[in-house]
Amino acid sequence: MLKKTWNSVTTIILVIVVILALLLAGARLVGLQVYTVLSGSMEPTYHVGSIIYVKEVDPATLKVGDPISFLISEKTVATHRIIEVLPDESDPNVIRFRTKGDNNDIEDTNPVHSNNVLGKVVGTIPLLGYVSNFVQNPPGTYIALAAMAILILAVFVPDIIGNARKLQAEEEEKQKQEESSVDTEKLKAELEALKQQIQQKIEKEGQENEENV
Repeated sequence: MLKKTWNSVTTIILVIVVILALLLAGARLVGLQVYTVLSGSMEPTYHVGSIIYVKEVDPATLKVGDPISFLISEKTVATHRIIEVLPDESDPNVIRFRTKGDNNDIEDTNPVHSNNVLGKVVGTIPLLGYVSNFVQNPPGTYIALAAMAILILAVFVPDIIGNARKLQAEEEEKQKQEESSVDTEKLKAELEALKQQIQQKIEKEGQENEENV
């Protein structure tokens, strides 16, 4: 019963870990970028601590009302909503977007150049950003790796120990059977020797009786 409960618990934890891995890392396999919401500028649409999924799109397809993620600097990403599309009259290949956070009172100071647009937000999951930030930065990374190692051990070690004990029990049983077989053969040999001794004694007594006659 205890082993069954333990297996159920570890299986549930393992499934949760796999789901989290798919939500955080697996999304990249289908072409989505994952970002964590760090400010409240898009409340209540995207809460602080949420993760958002961003899909790369052709900037020419973007329109007013679309939430987009874009680069403010090399290392800083923002996510705001388009409130106006600003085509460049001198260069039709250039588009700029005026943006504003849903929770901000004023629009962003500088329009976003199309080259800086990372993509359009296509989904979000509340609170998962806290998990993402934790596992992506020390010491959370080390704790997550250690937890994974412990989980793997918790899942597989009991079976390994159980199999080892089973093999040991089978080996002991085999050894007992071999010892029993040896004892049986020894007993057979002793009985055969005793039989021969009796036979020889009978033959000797017969010969003596014949001589006396």
